[in-house]
Amino acid sequence: MKLGVFSVLFQDKNFEEMLDYVADSGLDMIEIGTGGNPGDQFCKLDELLESEEKRKEFKEAIDKRGLEISAFSCHNNPISPDPEKAKRSDDVLRKTIRLANLLNVPVVNTFSGIAGSDETAKFPNWPVTPWPDAYSEIYQYQWEKKLIPYWKDLAEFAKEQDVKIAIELHAGFLVHTPYTLLKLRESTNEYIGANLDPSHLWWQGIDPIAAIRILGKENAIHHFHAKDTYINQENVNMYGLTDMQPYGSVETRAWTFRTVGYGHSVYVWGDIISQLIINGYDYVLSIEHEDPIMSIDEGFQKACKNLQSVNVYDKPTDIWWA
Repeated sequence: MKLGVFSVLFQDKNFEEMLDYVADSGLDMIEIGTGGNPGDQFCKLDELLESEEKRKEFKEAIDKRGLEISAFSCHNNPISPDPEKAKRSDDVLRKTIRLANLLNVPVVNTFSGIAGSDETAKFPNWPVTPWPDAYSEIYQYQWEKKLIPYWKDLAEFAKEQDVKIAIELHAGFLVHTPYTLLKLRESTNEYIGANLDPSHLWWQGIDPIAAIRILGKENAIHHFHAKDTYINQENVNMYGLTDMQPYGSVETRAWTFRTVGYGHSVYVWGDIISQLIINGYDYVLSIEHEDPIMSIDEGFQKACKNLQSVNVYDKPTDIWWA
């Protein structure tokens, strides 16, 4: 399994400095933002799409450090009820897919998006209970009128470009569980899969190992984010898992993002890695650090160390003992 990192961590560095730092940390791959929530500090889409020479320079800077691009990422909301936001998100996503094709990057990471309650809505609406009936009606409208039509078209575009789309299972969006990912995949094509991030599964009460087995059977894991979550059961009892307190309120929050090994042990992470391999995924573990009580450098370096200690690097040999 290769180790990588999401470049959004390193906003204080220029492109060359960022690549040097990642390479010097002993990693193999880099996940690069192209717009939307991750920003485009290290990857200007229009410049790279318009210039073969700039693409060559961009790729050579990565290659000469022994790194590979695991994915481009443009997490946003392409089915937003705000038409301008939806169009911007769609434009960036399609441009990112085109650039991935040109640079032989196999995966683009994003969110599924979340629509409004109806055609007149101004803001997103995330229904999570079937009753009162209005929520079921909103849910049906969003899937049938917004999500599936959009992603059917987008999935065909991805297939034409031969670039896989990895949708992050993130609460607040319509695709946020193994079931919703597979439901969308069934309505589109095999180019739609998951950017599996255990941190978002743990706080929803989903066992990442079980999710790996469910999605692995369908060959539906396209990318993986390595980020941890600590659950404070005492605070869960007060606030529930849908805790709306700011992320910085660590003392009272029901759950908190942590760097790898600080929400669950490295042994749990070793099991996750093993189960990924057993269930057909052997690509990249891309570190995403959003730990509110660690600096970027410390959190990143500890994630590197912890993953390196339990990662499986080599392909298995023949079973020589039987």
